Amino acid sequence: MKSRIDALRLLTAACLAASAPMSHATDVFRLEGYGPISRAMGGTATAVNIGAAGMMTNPATLSLMAPGSEFQLGLDLITTDLSVKNQTTGESVSSGTHVNNRGPYMAPEVAYTRKNGALSLGVGAFAQGGLGTEYGSSSFLSRATGGLNTGLDNSSRLLVLNIPFAASYQVNDKLAVGGSIDAMWQGLNLNLLLGAGQVGSLIGSGRVSGSLLPVLGGLPDMRGAHFSLTKDEPLGSGVESWGLGGRLGMTYKVTEDTLLGFDYAMESRMNDLEGRATLTAIDGIAGQIPLPGNIKLRNFQMPAKLDIGLSHRFNPQWMVAVDVSQVFWAHAMKDINVGFVADNGQTLDILLPQNYQDQTILALGVAYQTGNWTLRGGARLATQALRSETLLAVIPATPRKHISAGFSYAFSKENSLDVAYSHAFEESMGNASLPNTADPILTTHSQNNVTIGYTHRF
Repeated sequence: MKSRIDALRLLTAACLAASAPMSHATDVFRLEGYGPISRAMGGTATAVNIGAAGMMTNPATLSLMAPGSEFQLGLDLITTDLSVKNQTTGESVSSGTHVNNRGPYMAPEVAYTRKNGALSLGVGAFAQGGLGTEYGSSSFLSRATGGLNTGLDNSSRLLVLNIPFAASYQVNDKLAVGGSIDAMWQGLNLNLLLGAGQVGSLIGSGRVSGSLLPVLGGLPDMRGAHFSLTKDEPLGSGVESWGLGGRLGMTYKVTEDTLLGFDYAMESRMNDLEGRATLTAIDGIAGQIPLPGNIKLRNFQMPAKLDIGLSHRFNPQWMVAVDVSQVFWAHAMKDINVGFVADNGQTLDILLPQNYQDQTILALGVAYQTGNWTLRGGARLATQALRSETLLAVIPATPRKHISAGFSYAFSKENSLDVAYSHAFEESMGNASLPNTADPILTTHSQNNVTIGYTHRF
């Protein structure tokens, strides 16, 4: 009993710690796999026993775990190579580590599961994904219309945390069904400069409204507008919200060696992101005019997702797995809907177009067990969800091709260590279109992730 209480205390602490900074998730804002077993096998998880992390993809896989209790503790370490080039002037800027918000990025994971007879239960805290950029305040991204240097930051950091409460039931010797309800938290920091041409394009397309609009239009030499909703703190977010998510899943044993899996994750039901912000109007004559106030990002949701997976064990040593996933970004990410209320009561509403496309993902994984060791490898290929004409320099979540490898070592029946490495190949995307860029840009992004996990069974 004491060990269970200690495990639950650690879980509670990790729930609070898991809001440590994240970087780009590789399936847009989502990590490409949860836990080191899945990550090492290309993110496959629908018809594979990946341990407690299964509650983040297909909770029915909890029925594949051994009877008894397990406590799992893990850590993701994420590093990025990200740059943006001005295709008109040839200038480039790289995302760096100028302030407390940025990388290298770490994301803790912690979970507890219990299997008793046909019923398996689990609770955990997992970083679902996010993004992070830091371009500083002196690049071409910080220049307003007419080449005016503003000295204002351009950066972003999105964190998404899931706390799933999962259950799985073994209906018979072939079929298991499972589900989870997730408490979800998300926090966002954002510094974004829009030039006068971008603001004009948004106004012309009916994407800006509010009582501040004629005030900004009345400035003698309007050059742009800058939004700052950020905290320069390791764990702080300028705006944040809580909400709910969840998923349903099943596994079916086709033969003794072949397992079929299905799962569906609902689109999140998050409250609006809310917090304090400063809108700075930039004028060539009047200078910078800061307007503090309250800000909302309305209806910012994580997408629904459907997975179909198959695994097959050739013999006691060799196993392969394949997942096909559809992520419904088109419904979840149409616009970034910003509502700002200045402290003087004036308002400004902006719709930044995104128009993401639904994403199809193919994941492949293989595992080989010998003695106390299990060796794994995998690959992952996704279609592109972002559209080049709506790309924002501060949200270049473009990687879509990955390879991965990893291993597990069992020290004993009670204790094991899992390690995974994944590499996101360099992906480039350009945008020469208003309103989301003032100058033609080309983003280039690659990424390396290392995941470590420890499991104690009792």
